[in-house]
Amino acid sequence: MSYANVIRKLKALGYASPESFNPIREKEFRNMVVWLEDQKIRIYKIEERAELRKLESPHWMNSFHQYCTDVGLPITLLTTPMEQIEWLLGHASRLDYADNVEKYQSQTADSVSNSQSSVPKVVSTNPLDNLLFDSPEFKKGVASLAEKLKIRTHPDQLVTLEACCKLIAARLNEDALAHPEFVIPKGKAFPFMDTDIGFNLGDPVLNKAAKILNLLYIQDLRSLQTKINEAIVAVQNVTANPKTDTKLGKVGF
Repeated sequence: MSYANVIRKLKALGYASPESFNPIREKEFRNMVVWLEDQKIRIYKIEERAELRKLESPHWMNSFHQYCTDVGLPITLLTTPMEQIEWLLGHASRLDYADNVEKYQSQTADSVSNSQSSVPKVVSTNPLDNLLFDSPEFKKGVASLAEKLKIRTHPDQLVTLEACCKLIAARLNEDALAHPEFVIPKGKAFPFMDTDIGFNLGDPVLNKAAKILNLLYIQDLRSLQTKINEAIVAVQNVTANPKTDTKLGKVGF
């Protein structure tokens, strides 16, 4: 369930202002239910919609629950306004299609393309936009790069590429190449697999994965602390060394 799906279905149904609709707002939710019944679903006769149209009534939810029963909405399973509205929109879309089968069947890929032929096409100058990420050539290139960087490949070539990017950003940037001693680990590797992380999952494989995740979490915390320290130093450079203008007889900027 997502708000994007709701917006997309509202556009397909021809709703006037889909982007402004918010099912969390009770009044908008009730208005949408009435709009769908009046315009698309129409399970009730016009005179039978009277109770549903009493948006300010304290008994409106009772009318809505009865409506859900009549229309087939499983309200015991779909309990949130977002879920209920998305179900009603999907139901309305199916009914709208059934009422206009010939119209939708005539919409082929060619007809849509021709109808949009007058729209100017934006041609990207970024060569990355033209890459075919699932092509054999791309996969082979990523595997070759990973081999050169001594990175274990992943079944998903994009995951492998992301690992390569992280290594390049950390070890092959300008500062790292100028001062490799600051980024290349020295000494004996820490035996993290022999450490006790304070709990036992009852499975050696799960324990190993937990230790790795624990190390990654500590690394993220360390990176965050470094950024915080850098921010503090930057602020102190501005506030702790004010300029003095003796002509004005005051300290500061």
